[in-house]
Amino acid sequence: MDKKPYCKKSEKTVREFSGDDEMRLQYFIEIFDDILISIREPLLLLDADLKVVKANLSFYRTFNALAEETEGILIYELGNRQWDIPKLRELLEDILPQNTAFDDFEVEHNFETIGHKIMHLNARRIYREPGLTQLILLAIEDVTGPENYKRHLEELVEMRTAELRTAWDEAEKGRQAAETALCEIKLLKKQIEAEKAYLQEEIRLEYNHENIIGQSDGLNYVLYKTEQIAANDTIVLILGETGTGKELVARAIHGLSLRKDRPLVKVNCAALPSNLIESELFGHEKGAFTGAHSRQLGRFEIANGATLFLDEIGELPLELQPKLLRVVQDGEFERLGSSHTIRTDVRIIAATNRNLEEEVRKNRFREDLWYRLNIFPITVPPLRNRRDDIPLLTDFFVRKIARRMGKSIEIIPAKVMDTLQHYHWPGNIRELENVLERAVINSSGPKLHLMDELKKPYSGSGPKTMEAVEREHILRILEQSAWKVGGKNGAAEILGMNRSTLRARMRKLGIHRDAKL
Repeated sequence: MDKKPYCKKSEKTVREFSGDDEMRLQYFIEIFDDILISIREPLLLLDADLKVVKANLSFYRTFNALAEETEGILIYELGNRQWDIPKLRELLEDILPQNTAFDDFEVEHNFETIGHKIMHLNARRIYREPGLTQLILLAIEDVTGPENYKRHLEELVEMRTAELRTAWDEAEKGRQAAETALCEIKLLKKQIEAEKAYLQEEIRLEYNHENIIGQSDGLNYVLYKTEQIAANDTIVLILGETGTGKELVARAIHGLSLRKDRPLVKVNCAALPSNLIESELFGHEKGAFTGAHSRQLGRFEIANGATLFLDEIGELPLELQPKLLRVVQDGEFERLGSSHTIRTDVRIIAATNRNLEEEVRKNRFREDLWYRLNIFPITVPPLRNRRDDIPLLTDFFVRKIARRMGKSIEIIPAKVMDTLQHYHWPGNIRELENVLERAVINSSGPKLHLMDELKKPYSGSGPKTMEAVEREHILRILEQSAWKVGGKNGAAEILGMNRSTLRARMRKLGIHRDAKL
């Protein structure tokens, strides 16, 4: 099939330039080089026959082209005829001859060298004299990313609109269905806003989930199980003592999952009072309780399509466990103050430092919820069982803390490392980090000096339970801090725990001022 002519010819378009014209043209091209070389938008200067006179640096970089393969070449023949695009012909041969300028002409094309591109073309004729085109300035705006994102959003909107229309037809409720659709759109908007706010809060926190430090067999087994389960949506229960890095494992699972492009939404079940945890998890309607001045989305709504990390799940009040069980089983719940059932698609990762099986026997945790959560347990070993990892962890934390404080700690004496490796670390990695931070503060030169007196582990007549060790350690720290729980140099800060988490553990372990070791 014959292609269209490259341009509409007339007697005027084929006349030769006079000497003055050529000088003016040359002067214009020099201006083009001097001024437009710094413009980030790709630009082409074409003559009346649609041959390239000049291109700026951005064009060559964007389209991976060379000047010797571009200048003097018919635009359609550029890049082995990659630019022979029907829409480009339409602009240059049909539309532009009828207009002095034409903006935002969209062209979509697959280039062999740089792949799929969506471009907005802005073309302008430059006249030598009235009615006679001497040059054409073609500006190319690469909108591939924004357009793909826009189209993706449009597809989502179309998909959701189709679902709403189907629901509307089935329900045959006309106006009521339209109101429901409007409410759902507002809800989606609020969910996006809540997710954005949550992400901004998370960005301000410091995480090292890319760097789970260690080479011990116990840690390697945890990482093996993490990779084994990450791609599935199976519920994961992470077990381990306080400070062993259970949250880092949860983040590693999420980071390897199919939901990694959405946020990992976190709830610490021990950090909130029992009267607020339900609202935090499931949300509430305006007026649901005193102080509920507006609707609030719960974490299960914010995490729809993402992953929800329920930290300290063993601290969840018994009266809320049936509602959590329903979400785990059926993916359904209602906000406080509402009878409307909400469906959610959430991958749940839970963590606890408690023996939930023992909690079930003591009627402090529901047996059916325990069975639902205990599908794929991962136990994070305590630091005392990872002694080979202590040098690596020490080096990592010392460098990180010293950099933050503007210090240079280059030497960790063998005696210090031996002390660290033979301490029993009841507070695990969190305690190690706190000890090392105090050591960096205490070190004035390049050598690390420990500030804490790390005693050898107690060797009594028999082994102690995890709770007994934890109770003893918390009591010692409370006595060391003169029973100051929160604030600077308080027990919570020394232990690396949230103040409310520490109070909850004190209640559970029966710790009070009159308690004895």
